[in-house]
Amino acid sequence: MTSMKKAVCILMAALMTLSLVACSKTKPKAAEEGFTPALDASVGGSIRIAGGYDNFEALEAEFDRFNEYYPNVELEYTKVDDYSNMIGTVLDGNDAPDIYVNYSWMYGRDQYKSSIDHAENLADPALGLDLGCIRENILLNTDDGSLPMVPVFSNTYGMLVNNDLFEKEGLSVPKTYQELVDVCKAFRDKGYANPMMGFSQQETTSVFTLVTYPYFCETVAGDPEAVEKLNSLDASAGEYMRPSLEKIDQFMKDGCVDLKACDEIENNYDAVILRFFEGDVPMMTCSGDTVSGTKKRESRSEAFIANPFAYSFVPIPMSDEGAVFLDMSNLQFSVNKNSSNLEMSNEFMRFLITQGELNEMAQNKGLMSSTVDLSFNSMYAAFGEVPEAKVLSPEEIGMSDDAVTQLRLAVFSVGRGDKTIDEAIAGYGSAE
Repeated sequence: MTSMKKAVCILMAALMTLSLVACSKTKPKAAEEGFTPALDASVGGSIRIAGGYDNFEALEAEFDRFNEYYPNVELEYTKVDDYSNMIGTVLDGNDAPDIYVNYSWMYGRDQYKSSIDHAENLADPALGLDLGCIRENILLNTDDGSLPMVPVFSNTYGMLVNNDLFEKEGLSVPKTYQELVDVCKAFRDKGYANPMMGFSQQETTSVFTLVTYPYFCETVAGDPEAVEKLNSLDASAGEYMRPSLEKIDQFMKDGCVDLKACDEIENNYDAVILRFFEGDVPMMTCSGDTVSGTKKRESRSEAFIANPFAYSFVPIPMSDEGAVFLDMSNLQFSVNKNSSNLEMSNEFMRFLITQGELNEMAQNKGLMSSTVDLSFNSMYAAFGEVPEAKVLSPEEIGMSDDAVTQLRLAVFSVGRGDKTIDEAIAGYGSAE
C-alpha cells in the first residue's frame, strides 16, 4: 500500500471514529435505557402537569430530554395550593391537568374519590409502561387490580451518617442494635457529646417514630388479625405495641440520644440538616424527605463550607437481626383519563417510567428512587443492601393512619418518660 493510500485510510478511520463519538454524545439518555418513540416526531401539543411542589426542576429536566424526541410538544408544570384538598376540584374543572400528582393514602377515602376516579389504569398493557423497573411493593394494589398511579419517588426512615467521622475514629456504621449501642458509647468515649441526634418534638418524624415505626411494622407484618384490631382502634390492640414500647424504652436507657440536646433542634427539616452539618454529630435520624434538602443547604452552612464531609443515609438497626427498610412511596403520577392530550401524555409517561429516567429525576430531586436498583446513588445505596425479608411496605401491611398516629403518640410518651409502657398500652385508641 502506498503512503498516500495509508494516509487516506487513516483519515477515513479517524472521521468514522469522530462520527461514532458524536452520535454517542447526542443519543438521548432514554434511548440507552430502551425507550423508543411511538409517535411521529413532528407531532405538536401540550402536556400540563399539576403538583404541590413550589418548583420542580427535576421534572423540568425530564421535559428537556423528552423534547429531544418531540421538539414540538410543550410541557408545563403548575403548582396547586392546598394540593390534597384542591386537586379533586381542579380535575373537575375546565382547565384540568393531563398528568397530576397522586398519593396512595387517597385511595379508599371519599374526600379524595375524584383524584382516583379521574386516573387512567396505568397497568393496561396497551400503554407499554415498564412497571417492572419499579419496586413491586410500592405499587398501589387496588381492589379491582387497576393501577391509578405509579411512584416516581419513594421515601423511608433512617439516619444521616457522617462517614468522615466514622473513618476518622476507626468505627463502622452499625448493622445491628448492639452495634448501634456500642458505637454510640465509643463515640462518647472519644469526646462526642451527641453521637446520635434527631428532632424530639411531637411530629410525624420525631426521633421516637423514626427508630420505632419500622421495628413495629416488622412485629405485626403477616398478622392480619393484629392489623384489623389496630385499625379499629380496639383498646385491647394496644398490647401489640408492647415490643416496640419496650424497644424505645431500652433505646433511651442505653443512652443513644441526649433528649436535652435534641430539644434544641427547632424543626425536622432545616434545623435537622443544619445541625448535622455542624460536623460533630455522627448520626442524625430523619426521613428521606429531609435528606432531599441536604444538597441545597450545604452552601447555607458556614460550618460545612469550612469543613465539608462525606455523608450518606442508612437504615437504623433496632434489632440484632439487622435493620428494617421501611419502603414507602413518596410521590406518584396519574394520567387524567379525560385528558384531551391523552396519547401524548401516555407517551411522556412511557418515557419517564424507565429505570434511567426515574433514577435521574430522583437524583436531581435528592429523593430515593422508586426503581429496583438503588446502587446507582451512594446516598441511598445502603437500603438496597437490606435483605428482602427485612424490606417492608406499610401499604402492604395495611395499617391505617389513625393506628399509626396512636403508635406515634405512644412511643413519644414512653420515649420522653411521660408515661409507663403499661399506661401507653392502656391508652391505645384514645390518645390525643
